[in-house]
Amino acid sequence: MVTTKTRVLVGMSGGVDSSATAALLKEQGYDVVGVTLKLWPQDCVSRAEDKCCGPQAVTDARAVCHQLGVPYYLVDEAAEFQKQVIQYFAAEYKAGRTPNPCVMCNQHLKFGTLISRADQLGARFIATGHFARIEPSADSTRHLLKKGRDPRKDQSYFLFSLRQAQLSRAMFPLGEKTKADTREVARNCQLKTAEKEESMEICFVPDNDYGGFLQKAGLAQKHRGDIVDLHGRKIGEHDGIEFYTIGQRKGLGISSPKPLYVVDLDAANNRVVVGDESALERDTFEVENCNWIPFDVPPETIEVTAKIRYNHPGTPATITPTTGGARVKLHESQRAITPGQACVFYQDDLVVGGGWIRR
Repeated sequence: MVTTKTRVLVGMSGGVDSSATAALLKEQGYDVVGVTLKLWPQDCVSRAEDKCCGPQAVTDARAVCHQLGVPYYLVDEAAEFQKQVIQYFAAEYKAGRTPNPCVMCNQHLKFGTLISRADQLGARFIATGHFARIEPSADSTRHLLKKGRDPRKDQSYFLFSLRQAQLSRAMFPLGEKTKADTREVARNCQLKTAEKEESMEICFVPDNDYGGFLQKAGLAQKHRGDIVDLHGRKIGEHDGIEFYTIGQRKGLGISSPKPLYVVDLDAANNRVVVGDESALERDTFEVENCNWIPFDVPPETIEVTAKIRYNHPGTPATITPTTGGARVKLHESQRAITPGQACVFYQDDLVVGGGWIRR
């Protein structure tokens, strides 16, 4: 039990994970304050009303805080979300890259803006419902990020970009628990979110239709361009590179005796490049804007397990750090290594760091 009332600001999404996080911290004796970041204007009604910033989510988060007897605040961060996440999301697609908005939201809002709000409310820590762990290094000079105990729910991939100053203020009470444990905590506290279903989609993109979202939000419009083969020969036309991703097979509108896949998005020439499945295989690439967690200056080479996307199981790799980035040599080729996605490096359950895959 905590002997003094340390105040913790809990990011409340209206789901079972953040609800259980608040309940656990209250049970452990912390002075808990619940906060929901309102990220969309008009309460998301026309865009994603059932997501983590919509009116139902706010209602559920407020109800949970009332049940727990803790203060609750709704904070409008729509302008910052538009700047840090939505504009980035659209810009990456226009540049022929596939963005990862969850990493950016964590870095700039959940562990950026939320820390500022914690300072205003006199909170020492912020806590979220992420399935990940923070532990001190052996010499207690750094905060280490590790995978959550439940391998099916681990979310450390989305947190690789957090700096030491952010990790030092963060708490992940669910890091040692499974999803089943989390629901049991909520049931035991009779929280209304105990049986609430979770969404695996991007929170601001209804039905996972990112192309439709970009058009409806006025962030991208259809524009014609060429679909070319690996030799640069035109074999079709597209409606805009923003609506394609590396590895895509369906929706190309091309007649071919063998399956064709998107293997490159050439933004400079407004071209979608297609090829057979073998053209998707690569074993060497570069990442930029790296963040290293166990150290400020990485060694000359590092042996890691590299995850090239969130649902990738990871593969052995040798990392050679460069100025601001790293060269990644996979021990076995992998399919559809996608520019714009995060590549995160692990040693067992330790997050060594990560960066953004370059084109």
